[in-house]
Amino acid sequence: MNLIKGIFHTSLGRKYLMAITGAGLFGFIIAHLLGNLLVFAGPAALNEYAKKLHDLGPLLWLARLGLLGMAGLHIWSAVKLTTENREARTVAYEGEVEPVDRHRRDDFVAKFAARTMIFSGLIIAAFAFYHLAHYTWKVPQINGISGEFKGDFETYYVHETDGDNNQTAFVSPLPDGEGAEGENASDVYRMVVNGFEVPWVVGFYVVAVGLLCVHLSHGLSAMFQSLGLKNKNYGKWMDCGAPLVAALIFLGYISIPVAVLAGFVN
Repeated sequence: MNLIKGIFHTSLGRKYLMAITGAGLFGFIIAHLLGNLLVFAGPAALNEYAKKLHDLGPLLWLARLGLLGMAGLHIWSAVKLTTENREARTVAYEGEVEPVDRHRRDDFVAKFAARTMIFSGLIIAAFAFYHLAHYTWKVPQINGISGEFKGDFETYYVHETDGDNNQTAFVSPLPDGEGAEGENASDVYRMVVNGFEVPWVVGFYVVAVGLLCVHLSHGLSAMFQSLGLKNKNYGKWMDCGAPLVAALIFLGYISIPVAVLAGFVN
């Protein structure tokens, strides 16, 4: 009980909480990126990977709930710490009529990433919700695909618009040798391509991933500092390495929609 109280009711505990949940979310970001990059290996590789995840059943939903919980705790602790820091920086000096807001005075030297972590976190949360609607819940209005079961795997109808009227064309999403076999196998590869053929979707994706990586460029270094793993010997390397890692993650994620939009993946 004292441990839980220390984590949730002290600044130090909230710093540890934000660092630990941040580390867990960072691990997911890397794993998710490696899985997504299978799109360059073709439909079979990506669909088989998606099927293996789907076959986890309850474990997959347990992981999703764990990620949701970590994200919620991460945002909550960040909001609390930001509020506390701003209140602590607003002090009144002797002889002054009004307090001096040091946060405003130091804004011009504060890092952009540190000052926008709350805002970018909320944008990322909205993007994550859209991402789930696209690939997990398969909302037809978002991904342009609706599904029904035929035979041993799931087949889809792709809804295309000719400019005047909506036309529905039947497609066979999992031709022999190009997709995961078995019941409930979904053509994730086709959903990726269909989704990223829409320019505004690509633009939103790039902006959201960009905000995520701006967040990481500051958060990775802060995470090690909060956990007490940042010292004089490695501190500068961590400060320099965090933006580099964030940039590599950014390039990895946006390479997929850019490749689809450019026609390299179709």
